[in-house]
Amino acid sequence: MATFTKDAIKSTFIELLNEKPLSQITVKLLVEECGINRNSFYYHFEDLPALIEDIIREEADRIIREYPNVESLDTALKATIDFASKNKRAILHIYNSVNRDIFEHYLWEVCEYAVRSYGDTALGDIDIDPYDREVISNFYRCECFGVALQWLNQNMEPDIQKQISRFCELHRGVAEEMIQKARPAAD
Repeated sequence: MATFTKDAIKSTFIELLNEKPLSQITVKLLVEECGINRNSFYYHFEDLPALIEDIIREEADRIIREYPNVESLDTALKATIDFASKNKRAILHIYNSVNRDIFEHYLWEVCEYAVRSYGDTALGDIDIDPYDREVISNFYRCECFGVALQWLNQNMEPDIQKQISRFCELHRGVAEEMIQKARPAAD
């Protein structure tokens, strides 16, 4: 029963976020819409920011499970965009609220996971300096995060999937060249 109530709170909250800005949603409104009492809400969540964090963390974990092996930069970037596409208005309401830092934290985690998974797949057992591996990973993590933030700042309007595909076409071979340069010289 507790899981049912917690899930009902989350889904009702997302429905409300798809209808109105976060600043217009209160615990009182949420419990009325959900058909529960305030104590039930506070049994599961400390406050609305804790609810938001739980929803975003759960979504980030789902993405990580859904993409166990990221085999291309294209897939890595698309995984982060898929995170936001499903409930566009809800995501924008959170992103444009005082809780943006929570959203960005989990977006960074998704980008980090996607890039690390892509890097592990692309590098396999290739011997490169650990420092260079980290430099390359950090570059792609920042690139992935930046693309997602730019899209959010443009209210998720441009066809980002098309842009990602074209970027990956233009970028093809760059990662391989970086890896090649990072390999130790043959003795």
